[in-house]
Amino acid sequence: MVCRTFSKIYGLAALRLGWLFAPAHVVDALNRIRGPFNVSQPAIAAGVAATNDVAHIETAAEHNAFWLGWLRREIAKLGLTVTPSAANFLLIHFPTGTNRGAEEADEFLRSRRLILRRLEPYSLSSALRLTVGTEEANRLVVAALAAFMGRAE
Repeated sequence: MVCRTFSKIYGLAALRLGWLFAPAHVVDALNRIRGPFNVSQPAIAAGVAATNDVAHIETAAEHNAFWLGWLRREIAKLGLTVTPSAANFLLIHFPTGTNRGAEEADEFLRSRRLILRRLEPYSLSSALRLTVGTEEANRLVVAALAAFMGRAE
C-alpha cells in the first residue's frame, strides 16, 4: 500500500488531498469505513493540474533543498541539535531542564507570531517541528531562535 498527499511538493495542503494505491481488498475495506463525502471536484481538478505542473514541482524541490540545508546549518550554529531530514521540515531539539526547552521556545516563538509544531503526541516533548517556509519566514524563525537562545537565564 502506498499513500501520498498533495500537501508538500504540490503546495495544496489546504485541500486535504491525497491518493492511495493498494490491493483491491484494502481499498474495499477503506471505502467501507471512510466518511460519506469524497474529495470535491475543485480539489480533484487542482490535484490533476498540480501533477502536470513540472516546473512548480522542480522549483519547490530546489527551494526546499536549499532552505532545508540553510535552516539546519543556521540552527545548529545556535547550539541546538537538528535531526537530518529529506522532507520539507526538520526537528529542532531543545535542552531539557532549562528555561530554553521546547515549551519555552514555543511560547517565545508564538509571542512573535511564529508557529512551529509541538511534538508531545509523538513522545518528542523536547523538540519542535519546523516546516521550510518562504525566505522571509525562514530568516524570521532563525532570528527569533537566536534571540530565544541568547536570552538571560
